[in-house]
Amino acid sequence: MKKGIGIIGCGKIAQIRHIPELAGNPDAVLVGYYNPTRMRAEQMAARYGGKVYDDIPQMLADPDVDAVVISLANKVHAEVTIQALQAGKDVLCEKPMATTLADCEAMVETAERQKRLLLIAQNQRLAQAHREARKLIADGAIGRVLTFRTTFGHAGPETWSIRPGKDTWFFSRDKAAMGVMADLGIHKTDLIQYLLGKRVTGVSALLSTLDKTGPDGAPIGVEDNALCLFRMEGGLLGTMTASWTYYGEEDNSTIIYGTEGILRIYDDPQRPLQWIGRDGNRRDLEAERIQTNDNQTASGVADAFLRALITREPGEMAARSVLPAMRAVFAAQRSSDEGRFIEIPENE
Repeated sequence: MKKGIGIIGCGKIAQIRHIPELAGNPDAVLVGYYNPTRMRAEQMAARYGGKVYDDIPQMLADPDVDAVVISLANKVHAEVTIQALQAGKDVLCEKPMATTLADCEAMVETAERQKRLLLIAQNQRLAQAHREARKLIADGAIGRVLTFRTTFGHAGPETWSIRPGKDTWFFSRDKAAMGVMADLGIHKTDLIQYLLGKRVTGVSALLSTLDKTGPDGAPIGVEDNALCLFRMEGGLLGTMTASWTYYGEEDNSTIIYGTEGILRIYDDPQRPLQWIGRDGNRRDLEAERIQTNDNQTASGVADAFLRALITREPGEMAARSVLPAMRAVFAAQRSSDEGRFIEIPENE
C-alpha cells in the first residue's frame, strides 16, 4: 500500500531533493504541503499534485497523511517533530536533529513512546563510496585505523537557500541557533562515526565567524568555520573541518589512515574511492561521484524513508543512532566557548 506523505517546509532542500525524490518513488503519494510562506506550498502542489494546508495541525489531523517530512529552520525541528509524532505520524526530519541535546533526546523518547518511526536525513551515510569504505575498514583493508581527516566546505548557504542572499535564515541565530557546525559539521561528525564504527568521546574545537556578513555588513550571528580535533573510542584521533568560506570549489572529502594503508574518499573528483597500500600500491574502487550543491543527484533519503515506512524498521538513519554525533556537535560548541577539551562520557 502506498504511503501518504505530507511536506512541512518547502524550502530548497525539499524542492531539490525530498519532494522530487518522493514523487519518483512508486510507494509514495504526496498528499500535501505546508510552508510558512504559502506561495511555495502552492507551487509544489501545482507541480507535483496534492493539497495545501493552512497550518501544521491541519496536516497532522489528515488521516490520509501517514508520515511527514520536516524541513523547516533548525530552531523548530524538535517542536514540530514531537507534535507530529504525538499525532501518530512517522517522521523524517532534516539535520541537525535539534538545537539542544535535551530536545534531541526528547524527540527520540517521544518516537519510542508513541511507537512511531523517526529518521534524520544524514544522507552522507547513503553515499556509495562511504558505504564501501565502511565495509573495507571493518574488513581490515587498511589495518587498524590510527588517524583521519574529514572536511566539508563550500561557499555558503546564501548561494544555496531558497531565497539567495545575505538575509538567509541560516545566518540568523534566532532561527538557526548554530552555523556551519550544524549545517555541514553534523554531516561529517556523523559520517566519521559511521565509517569507523566508533563514537567521538572527546573534542577540542574552535568555532568562529571569519568572513560572512549580513545585509547590514556586520558579521553574521553564527559561525562560518569550525575546526575540531576528535578523540574516538579506542583512542584514535582525527580532525573535522566545516566551512562556509571555501570559495571556488566544494570539498567533501575524508581520508582514513591505518597501520596498513590509506583510504581516500571523495578526495579526487575523478576517483571517488582510492585504496593505497602500505607498500605504495594504489587501487581505484568503483563508486559514484559525490553530490555537490551544483551537481544534484538522488540522495537515497526518500527511498530509505519509504523502506522504513513499509518494513517498520528505521534503518541506517534512525534518530537514536544520530544522538552520539549530536552530543559531539554540542561538545564542540562548548569547547570553543570555554577554551578547553570536552569529554563526552555518554559516548564511551
